Amino acid sequence: MTLRRVRPARLCRAWLFLEGANEAVLANAVASGADVLIHELEDFTPPSLRPKARGLAPELYPQWRAQGAVVAVRVNPLDEDGMDDLAAVMRGRPDIVALPKVAEPRHVMQLADAVTRFERDYGIPEGATMLLPNIEFARGLVQLGVIATVSPRITACLMAAEDLAADLGAEREPDGLELAYARQRFLLECVAAGVVAVDCPYTFSDAAGVERETRWARRLGYKAKSTVDPAHPAIINAVMTPNAAELARARAIVAAFEAARERGEARVEVDGALVEVPTYTTAKRLLARHDELQGWTI
Repeated sequence: MTLRRVRPARLCRAWLFLEGANEAVLANAVASGADVLIHELEDFTPPSLRPKARGLAPELYPQWRAQGAVVAVRVNPLDEDGMDDLAAVMRGRPDIVALPKVAEPRHVMQLADAVTRFERDYGIPEGATMLLPNIEFARGLVQLGVIATVSPRITACLMAAEDLAADLGAEREPDGLELAYARQRFLLECVAAGVVAVDCPYTFSDAAGVERETRWARRLGYKAKSTVDPAHPAIINAVMTPNAAELARARAIVAAFEAARERGEARVEVDGALVEVPTYTTAKRLLARHDELQGWTI
């Protein structure tokens, strides 16, 4: 079987969690513009509605996929309803399976083993399904370097907000200061492990707030952010996509620096700032990311 072309995790900007049994919300999800749609069977789906949510997967996922979205599902912990979730949703062939409350490497290993079994049972090419550990506890965060590398199926990890704040005993506010260190630590661990860091969901409703928080995340180095509001992906995508002014400046930096090197100079001044090798390479990375994103609908 030929694997379909799936937008790689490194180019997925907005990741949207969606109520697992809300058919109206799920049907309109692609219109949000999110790169990744997450069928949420845990907190957003009461236990009584989980059988209904699971039953939607085989028809829902191909519909999302046909419209260009990366299809993800967040199942419940495997020692709760997770195995029942997997048995049903794997029939829809999700691109990504997210697991909440990952605090130990064994949690991901158990998920990887289960996903492999279902791939074999349902005729899915083995290894086609990626895993997305959700880090929601301090214990998971301090072990993230091991967790993120325990399976080759892991291409990204996602940091939760509300459960992590509760685990820390932090007081949650829209400015997110209580999670500032955790978000920086999470990014550092993901970069060191070679996986994409998906910033924590923005769980407030205001557009200005999600733009502000996404800009802060991008400044840190994040390329992806999650959310729970279908109105937010367009804002996240706009912030996480290089704009015309940024591209123009990056091209000017590259051109000026390369011209200086041809003259035998070590650095060059651009708009009052001295450009050296790190600034030059940063500009080239921004241009390369723009080119990669251009290969997909942005």
